[in-house]
Amino acid sequence: MKMKGFTLIELMIVVAIVGIIASIAYPSYLGFVKNGKRSAAQADLMALAAAMQRHKAGVFSYNGAASGGGNTGAPAVFHTYSPSSEPSANKQYNLSIATVNASGTSYSLTATPVSGTSQADDGVLYYFSDGRKGWDKNNNGSLANDEYCWKC
Repeated sequence: MKMKGFTLIELMIVVAIVGIIASIAYPSYLGFVKNGKRSAAQADLMALAAAMQRHKAGVFSYNGAASGGGNTGAPAVFHTYSPSSEPSANKQYNLSIATVNASGTSYSLTATPVSGTSQADDGVLYYFSDGRKGWDKNNNGSLANDEYCWKC
């Protein structure tokens, strides 16, 4: 009588192959998730910039666009977190108006990763009113000349 089935060695080989594939694929998957969340923050920064333009069209200045009528801090003209399409409990970045010049004609916006999330060590994203974009890719607290882009 001939028995059909798998031997223990065959099953161990299959488990080893699945383990090797998973050890390669999982870090890559996490990288794609992190990039997706960063892309959502970039889109939210662009939407915040559009809200800043609408604010300026109404009052002829970027001044007063922050919470409480202030010039800097959490925006009053847009969501304060990203991804803005999800509940605040899922936030990965805090959005803020970092600077507005004295005459109210230029600004800089930031998306700062929330500590305790998968984005925590990803570096701050910047958007400037003149269209420049920056990403503190090495997360050292300042933008180097080669970090004035979002895809560098």
